[in-house]
Amino acid sequence: MRHQPHPKRARPRRRRIAALLAGALAAGLLGGPALAGPPPGTPAQKPALPSPPGGEDVRVLVFHGATGQESPTVDAAIEAIERIGREGPAREHFTIQATDDPAVFTKAKRLGRFNAVVFLTGDGDVLDPEQEAGLESFMEAGGGFLGVHDAARAEPYSEWFTGLIGARPAAHSPEKAQRAVVEAGDRQHPATKELPVAWKRLDKWLNWKDNPSGKVHTVARVRTNSYDPGQDAGSWDHPVSWCRDYDGGRSFYTAMGGTAASYQETDFRTHLRGALLWTTRLARADCQAAISANYEAKRLTKPNQPGRADQIGEPHGLVTAPDGRVLYIGRGGADASQPVVTDWDDPDIGNGKGQVHIWDPRTQKVTLAGELTVFGNKGGGDELVKNEEGLLGIELDPDFADNGWVYLHYTPHSEIDRDTHMAKRRVSRFTLDEETGRLDLGSEKVLLSWPVQIHSCCHAGGGMAWDSKENLYIATGDNNSSRFSDGYSGNNPEPAFKGVSFADARRTAGNTNNLNGKILRIHPEDDGTYTLPEGNLFTGKETDEGGGKTRGEIYVMGVRNPARIAVDKKTDTLYAGWVGPDAGEPSPTWGPAKYDTFARITSAGNQGWPYCMGNNQPYRDRNLPDPGKPLGWYDCDHLRNESPNNDGLVNIPAARPNNIWYAPQGGGPDFPRNADGVPSYKLDEQKLTLSWLKGGGQAAMNGPLYRYDGGGDGNGEDGKGRWPSYWDGKWFVGDLYDGEQPRHALVMPEGDKPGALPVHAESLDQIVPVGEGGIRNLMDWKFGPDGALYVLDYGRGFFTSDAKSALWRITYKGGAPTPLPGDMAEPELRKGAGR
Repeated sequence: MRHQPHPKRARPRRRRIAALLAGALAAGLLGGPALAGPPPGTPAQKPALPSPPGGEDVRVLVFHGATGQESPTVDAAIEAIERIGREGPAREHFTIQATDDPAVFTKAKRLGRFNAVVFLTGDGDVLDPEQEAGLESFMEAGGGFLGVHDAARAEPYSEWFTGLIGARPAAHSPEKAQRAVVEAGDRQHPATKELPVAWKRLDKWLNWKDNPSGKVHTVARVRTNSYDPGQDAGSWDHPVSWCRDYDGGRSFYTAMGGTAASYQETDFRTHLRGALLWTTRLARADCQAAISANYEAKRLTKPNQPGRADQIGEPHGLVTAPDGRVLYIGRGGADASQPVVTDWDDPDIGNGKGQVHIWDPRTQKVTLAGELTVFGNKGGGDELVKNEEGLLGIELDPDFADNGWVYLHYTPHSEIDRDTHMAKRRVSRFTLDEETGRLDLGSEKVLLSWPVQIHSCCHAGGGMAWDSKENLYIATGDNNSSRFSDGYSGNNPEPAFKGVSFADARRTAGNTNNLNGKILRIHPEDDGTYTLPEGNLFTGKETDEGGGKTRGEIYVMGVRNPARIAVDKKTDTLYAGWVGPDAGEPSPTWGPAKYDTFARITSAGNQGWPYCMGNNQPYRDRNLPDPGKPLGWYDCDHLRNESPNNDGLVNIPAARPNNIWYAPQGGGPDFPRNADGVPSYKLDEQKLTLSWLKGGGQAAMNGPLYRYDGGGDGNGEDGKGRWPSYWDGKWFVGDLYDGEQPRHALVMPEGDKPGALPVHAESLDQIVPVGEGGIRNLMDWKFGPDGALYVLDYGRGFFTSDAKSALWRITYKGGAPTPLPGDMAEPELRKGAGR
């Protein structure tokens, strides 16, 4: 049966059909209450419905259109769905009826007997207006819908059906079945939670006219670099299965199932089974969590008053208190109206104010809690125009609610030596006076202090974090100039000022006896001192034949500029990101291009800088007397620090691969390697292994690993905007810049293999909004105790604050998973399945 196109559908009998369906519900013909939950974006409320009827089977209608003789794929699908209905626990069984007669959709009493409808057809315009109105009324009455593969081609002239399906195929899709990798990114939905995260399978893959991501809740994507998507491939983000609460009911669509063989796969039947459990109301699932409209980003701070920092300093880090307050710091760069001193003979060179502000959720207001005099304004550094020192990091004591202790990572101006261009960085503990809301600057306890050169900018690091054992992690930059190595390794031993090298990261990050270019781990004690936990990289007592030494505070060495770190207290896994050098392209002479990096770290070790980057891609060594002459390639597995500026061990720990690295050309660059394991570094031979990553003007900003604490169903019970459990266990990575730079949530593989690549990534661009009016320059982001995400936007300048510098809060408003508990189907089982 075929019908003429109906661009504008009339619905003359829709109200009558809806009334008949309502009557069927009242008569107990559905296997449970009708409504599945509220429309997306509205608070979840329990509808006033008849009690669950009981004594009724859960039934599924399988519709495959008027195609004449059933195709092998349709036969296989019907047989598989029949089998699914008999599998699993008895409480999850259902019976099916298959038909190719669209008249079923106008027989309201008959349609009302079904909990869900499955569409297998791709036969174009198969429903007339009255029949489509019947399907609409079925959904409005709380029914479920499952579309499979070519169902996306059905009803091509219906906007309502387009919304029901979620997307339409593009003009061109591959015709042949191909083996590809499906990423099952939703680890909670019954359709995907039992599947491999990286699922290799053979199928016919559809391209999309419009990408539905952000408008639907995607549960699985297909990797476009794992097969040939052909014309109309779209971007790396290629949804293949999704769901949504739609028009009063529940809709699930999967583009898989385009071959008869698909239905013989155990995993694919598991996928269909989970989709049917949700659409029939036999299982709950959150199909709202990845819909961008369910999130609200609100700016909490106003622009500063002229010449004042009453709202925010130069944004550089934040932390949330147990009572919901947000403490955030300004590094020390003042606004453009403040003078910049660049004369080393002037005692005020680099003098800045490192500010601590507090936003209070009870008053919705900001107070300035304290100012430290820091070396952190512009002045000093390369050409005396930039400086990355200052107030760099903030953390609260694990017992902050009782003791008010605040830890600050900063460079005090009082400790600079204007003759030698040296300073001392420190981590200190202060007490916040709860009565005044001010930091007691006289309460300072200096835990740890170490020297840094301030002759040439940059790389101060700054992030701090706690683990579950109350060990404090402190991220420090390599304190090295960005120049003098053409943007490659940063290992030029020659430039020095008064005997201190400032362009050789082997003096710092690659040095076992230097605290710069590291992630330190200490255990602060109540008296303001610290002890060393077991399991750090060194004990502080190691020596080698050259007399080199170690520092016991070092947990991780070989990092360049780790501005942001996070620790998952459930596993005590450390997550870190750091900015790479400046080379725009790889060099067969010197090595890899600029790689910004993220790493999941489960034990002490060496992340490679300045010897190796990415997945252990080595740089070329250089040394005196001619640093411009390339020497041999570093051996990442057997590293030696032979710099004349090294006062640590010569034989240092092997480099280990990192999980994520991205260059100006894209994510995860790799190259063919020769017999010695050295990559070719030829741009035309480059393979990009992480297709979701784009490069450019990069500045990696690591984010948190989210842990859902069970405080209500998203915005359902607690009403505070808590992000839903869908994000639990996902690692957030981002970049200072927006556009095509990373701002993603990742699923990592099980285990702790160093260098393991993410198995799934999804963009957060529409949730942590990019673009004008959004969060253009992401400086820090953390979840608060209320489950909301707090984000610092750096602003639009450098080494300063401006009207766009701001603290934001991003909340969830999507409501509880559906169906609501009282709307669950309660089948009484019968043997067999009708067809």
